[in-house]
Amino acid sequence: MTPAGASAARRGFGQTSRNDAWWLQPLTVFIGLSIFLVYANFRVFQNAYFEFGGYLTPFYSPLLWGDSPHAWFQGVPDWLPRWISPAMVILVFPAGFRFTCYYYRGAYYKAFWGDPPACAVGELRDEFRGENSLPLIVQNVHRYFLYFAIAFLFLLAHDAWKGMWFDDGAGGKEFGIGVGTIVLTLNVVFLSGYTLGCHSLRHLVGGFLDVFSGSKGRKKAWDCVTCLNEHHMKWAWISLIWVMFTDLYVSMLARGEWTDWRIL
Repeated sequence: MTPAGASAARRGFGQTSRNDAWWLQPLTVFIGLSIFLVYANFRVFQNAYFEFGGYLTPFYSPLLWGDSPHAWFQGVPDWLPRWISPAMVILVFPAGFRFTCYYYRGAYYKAFWGDPPACAVGELRDEFRGENSLPLIVQNVHRYFLYFAIAFLFLLAHDAWKGMWFDDGAGGKEFGIGVGTIVLTLNVVFLSGYTLGCHSLRHLVGGFLDVFSGSKGRKKAWDCVTCLNEHHMKWAWISLIWVMFTDLYVSMLARGEWTDWRIL
């Protein structure tokens, strides 16, 4: 037993007395996030294959400019460098929300920075500075990115609605359901589960109250957010994987590689 007041010897990086496969989780996170980052960066710079009929990939939603019926402004601004895509502008907000997320912080601190690689495992740094100084104090902007993330839910829900209308062959639109419609709708569902289970939202709707007896509505909202928050890690990964699959699905349709089956 270490005497009271004595400091335990510092472990070297990766040293531990654990005999389980502690490295498996950070390795899985590293691989998973790396795949997403490589794919997302490729699609952002590709600036193509982001729409198919009424379908618009979430990576380019909202489509701020372009020669598309989905675009808010037609054409490309003359002053804008051609290598800048609409996705580069809008993805700052959902990416910022995820990068500063409480769950993802702990995940990529371990997987990419080894800080520490896992509980009771030696890390690279000699001291712990927390998130109260630069650069990690910037993580506190997560609560502000939350508002943008919620706004994006409405935008993506509108995209899912537009994905329910198909050309009728006579110059009009008719209601229908395709596989892509379901893909876009599930994307909104999974992103909602992740966003609405956010720790910051949980505090916003009632976490700062000492008692809930005087605000039953706040208590109900807090319970709903808490229910989602209890599975925040699952929602984080499901929504991340599905938003990537949604983009892949729309892009493959746009390339002509896949066929969108009409269900209704």
